[in-house]
Amino acid sequence: MPLVPVLAQYLSTGTIVVQATTIGYNSCKLKEGKMSKKVLIAYGTRYGATASTSDEIAKVLRNEGLDVRVVNVGKGKVKAIAEYDLVIIGSGMQMAKWTGAAESFLGKFQKELASKKVALFVSSGAQALLEYDKKTDEIEKARKQYLEDKAAKYNLHPVSMVIFGGVWDYNQMFFLLRKTLGSFKPKIEEAGFKEIKPGLYDTRNWDNIRAWAKEIAAKL
Repeated sequence: MPLVPVLAQYLSTGTIVVQATTIGYNSCKLKEGKMSKKVLIAYGTRYGATASTSDEIAKVLRNEGLDVRVVNVGKGKVKAIAEYDLVIIGSGMQMAKWTGAAESFLGKFQKELASKKVALFVSSGAQALLEYDKKTDEIEKARKQYLEDKAAKYNLHPVSMVIFGGVWDYNQMFFLLRKTLGSFKPKIEEAGFKEIKPGLYDTRNWDNIRAWAKEIAAKL
């Protein structure tokens, strides 16, 4: 849409909606003269689960009218976070540890994050199995270790924290880990998760992921 008619629309109605292709903004909209809230999703991943989870969260947030940037901090760099109204940090979990890239991001921006709206999520292949076995104590222990302790370490005050399921990709595991975790295959299948392809299981609940993203959007 040409810019002049857009301005004319604003003068006559008081409402303007400009698509990104009009003025070059990435997924931005102007509504009633106000710029969309900006969200950064910064994540670290080992086997790709946290990447696709981040992309799905971003899709939902954009559908809610937010301007979202997604960065794999293991590959791309974030120079500053001042422009963002919300920062979502995600990480894959392995042996109860965050990825080094996501941990480094928390350390680098610790001071700024302490005064911003922040949300945390982690991807854990074991989460779905704990839920299937109704191991409430272990679920609460994982939440404290993976999320609450992490927030406390960096003096964060998240508006939301959650553990999602993850991917068991035996093809990418190093030999000893693959051998150690091989015994979990029968339990994964018992819980209702079939191989997507040989050696690959996806234990995520996509409806839960989308619902969480909508809850986050409502907090802005």
